[in-house]
Amino acid sequence: MKSGNGSRGTLGREHLSLSQRVAEELRRSILTNRRRPGDRLIEDRLSEELGVSRIPVREALRVLAGEGLVAVQPRRGASVADVSPEVARDLVEVRATLEGLNARLAARHHDPAIVQQLKRVLKEGNRAARSKNADDLVRLNGEFHDKLAEAGRNSILFDIMRTLRERTNLVFAANTARRAEQDWDEHSKILAAVIDGDEDLASMLATRHVHRAAEAAFSAAKA
Repeated sequence: MKSGNGSRGTLGREHLSLSQRVAEELRRSILTNRRRPGDRLIEDRLSEELGVSRIPVREALRVLAGEGLVAVQPRRGASVADVSPEVARDLVEVRATLEGLNARLAARHHDPAIVQQLKRVLKEGNRAARSKNADDLVRLNGEFHDKLAEAGRNSILFDIMRTLRERTNLVFAANTARRAEQDWDEHSKILAAVIDGDEDLASMLATRHVHRAAEAAFSAAKA
């Protein structure tokens, strides 16, 4: 199987089911802004592009619709979701609050094994930020926040954050590469506060990180 650019890409991850691999490939193409809000997602074309049958494509689109990345309308079919400014601000407000809570919990529990994993991701993220590799930036950003959520040791918050993060990242997608170095500098400061066990600072930095990313995205959209 091939990805949209002709390489094996994420569809080569054999531990995932076929529909999961298709969903991951489409998710990444949306979050790297290769597929933009409003772009139609036609099953036949996606099936041919990805070298799979229509069934896993249909299942993948259903998953992405559940995540808020894809909109499905009667007679028009599926398209990349377009987030209104009002919904975007609501998403950011909720995510900023929950990221702050999660960072506080991560600092409180201070899991050494997860901290080491976060340090590794941080190193790779800084490298991706310098190269402006959009695919790596999306993957590593997701991994950093997933690991941070894992460090918080709250399974309910973890599940909420994962879904919320995908929808919020749709707002940030067009600005990912431009803000990369600042993003990873902020990640570094959040992790340092977690390592120090400073709950208040970790919470403040994580909340501010989301608001700053949102402000940059909103400013870029107006330009």
